[in-house]
Amino acid sequence: MQNHKFSDIEVAAVYRAIAERRDMRHFLPNPVAPEILTKILHAAHHAPSVGLMQPWRFIRITDTNTRKAIHQLVDKERVKTAQAIGEYENTATGVDSKSAEFLRLKVEGILECGELLVVSLCDKRDGHVFGRRTLPEMDIASVSCAIQNMWLAARAEGLGMGWVSIFDPVELGTLLNMPADAKPIAVLCLGHVSSFYKEPMLVETGWATAKPLAEMVMENTWDTSK
Repeated sequence: MQNHKFSDIEVAAVYRAIAERRDMRHFLPNPVAPEILTKILHAAHHAPSVGLMQPWRFIRITDTNTRKAIHQLVDKERVKTAQAIGEYENTATGVDSKSAEFLRLKVEGILECGELLVVSLCDKRDGHVFGRRTLPEMDIASVSCAIQNMWLAARAEGLGMGWVSIFDPVELGTLLNMPADAKPIAVLCLGHVSSFYKEPMLVETGWATAKPLAEMVMENTWDTSK
């Protein structure tokens, strides 16, 4: 039987990139080398996609005013998210202990990162039926695979990346002159960092605790005890 396995060093590098990937929020202003950015975008474009529809579209933001406008959209939604968290907490427990804590979190690095990219679902997606007739959301799954490829490639290159999803997609689409049936799903902050978080930032800040794999794996049928 032919051995298709990578070398031990290559295997270790793949698993290291997976384990050390972090959703980064703190960046240095140093520029990203153009050839490295191209390699990272190629990594995204190598992602699997349902029916080979390749629904990902990337908009590189190089205009300072546009970057600031995106930051304003995110900051506006950040406040609304804090309000929604507080309302949920009040409904669930009668006490809002999270909204102020959320506002203290750093949720993006839009103004600091070396590169800013907006990732969108393409327009005319209804024409892609292969693999999406019963699961139309597979277009989002495909774009998510592309973003994960970027994350791993960036980590291997020593760069940090952060996925910002705190924005109104209609407002962002309008700002960037997107077709009405396209949909932005990510603002990606990419750039150099002074260090990588040892644990996910939300774990380090005490916002959340990661659950163990054992709670996520079931066999043959849904396990209601998990």
